[in-house]
Amino acid sequence: MTAPGGMPRTLFDKVWDEHVVVEREDGQSLLWIDRHFLHEGSFHAFDKLAARDAAVARPDLTFAVEDHYVPTRVRDLAMIDPAVRRMIEQLRANVLHHRLRLFGLEDPGQGIVHVVGPEQGLTLPGLTIVCGDSHTATHGAFGALAFGIGASEVAHVLMTQTLWQKKPKRLRVTVEGRLAPGIVAKDVALSIIAAIGADGAAGHAIEYAGSTICSLSMEGRLTLCNLSIEAGGRCGMVAPDATTLAYLRGRPYAPPQGTAFERAAEDWLSLASDGDAAFDKEVELDAARIAPIVTWGTSPEDALPVTMRVPDPTEAADAGRAAHIREALDYMGLTAGQRLTDVRIDRVFIGSCTNSRIEDIRAAAAVLAGRKSQVPGLVSPGSAQVKRQAEEEGLDRIFRAAGLEWVASGCSMCVGMNGDLVAPGERCASTTNRNFRGRQGPASRTHLMSPAMVAAAAVTGHLADMRVLLESRM
Repeated sequence: MTAPGGMPRTLFDKVWDEHVVVEREDGQSLLWIDRHFLHEGSFHAFDKLAARDAAVARPDLTFAVEDHYVPTRVRDLAMIDPAVRRMIEQLRANVLHHRLRLFGLEDPGQGIVHVVGPEQGLTLPGLTIVCGDSHTATHGAFGALAFGIGASEVAHVLMTQTLWQKKPKRLRVTVEGRLAPGIVAKDVALSIIAAIGADGAAGHAIEYAGSTICSLSMEGRLTLCNLSIEAGGRCGMVAPDATTLAYLRGRPYAPPQGTAFERAAEDWLSLASDGDAAFDKEVELDAARIAPIVTWGTSPEDALPVTMRVPDPTEAADAGRAAHIREALDYMGLTAGQRLTDVRIDRVFIGSCTNSRIEDIRAAAAVLAGRKSQVPGLVSPGSAQVKRQAEEEGLDRIFRAAGLEWVASGCSMCVGMNGDLVAPGERCASTTNRNFRGRQGPASRTHLMSPAMVAAAAVTGHLADMRVLLESRM
């Protein structure tokens, strides 16, 4: 899949070029969209269609999921908050009117949109995928070009199955070497963000490469690409390989196994960046230097190994960074120089589109097995399918025995719009993707980390190094 004239191309270039319908003089390109995912917040776009008496251009490429507003403890619409019920009923009415496929609360495939897409095989290499949600970058783990869009853009895609976009620059993040035991994709992602900053990838499409990335499972790659937006990236991508193919075989919407799948697989594998393809920016990390990471502030870039101390604003490189540290410490209720392992927590949350897949649930359960949580907490699997599998493996019993709630699938405590909230002033160890002020509820305080690290915090009642707890089992 080289360009006309034989010019070497990156993974991103190959997917982008295949989807350009037309280019404008101002540099904007009209892209064909292969998959359009919707959720309850899409009502603004449907209102725009209704105002024009317009129809959805490609219902067969449009998929709706109930996830953002859905309650995780009660599934009976008659028993939930009326405002939330209206959001769900609006989506259902629009889906019915336009004859779209809906993964609703009663559907065995329901879950968080960025978990459902991959496990249903809707997310495939080489596709363009959009959704009115910033973490749509998750789907790039399969070598898809996936990104979040706004309400007006959602309406444009609904009506035309196309979208005007300016082509971003290309950034390659290469991670080489073997990760130490217990170090996972969440630690890699937070280390990247800490290294380049929350805007370090602004205006760029990120390709993750290197031996470390190749060794990650699909679940790990999904976590990594999910957090691309927190580095300022437009999207994140990993080239398809044998791991990708193994995951996709037999998925409901993937090509059927046999000749059709093998032909598709050949095309997918050809998407890898050409050996001499040029990138606008390069970043390299050494896997051996990556430790278990936690955030201490109000941005994902405020991340450090758990063995370190809270930073001191007087030691900051510049006045702007010093001001951010002071404001973050004030909001988070922390003291400069305080050991991170001395930071007490009030509750834990395991879930979200970042870390709620079966691999994540297993990792947390491995730490919690036979232990009690010192604080209350919530575990929300990423989909009904993940929930069923976890229960078949007995993982739900581990969480319940530890004193944590085992609830249904949804965005839950990640986004704080569905009844699952962190109380004002409370500190939460969370597997989510954002630690912004009030993200999990008004005046809430969030520390981001991996599922095993959240489990370690639950057992100890403070930020803790999960390696210590795992080593004690050996």
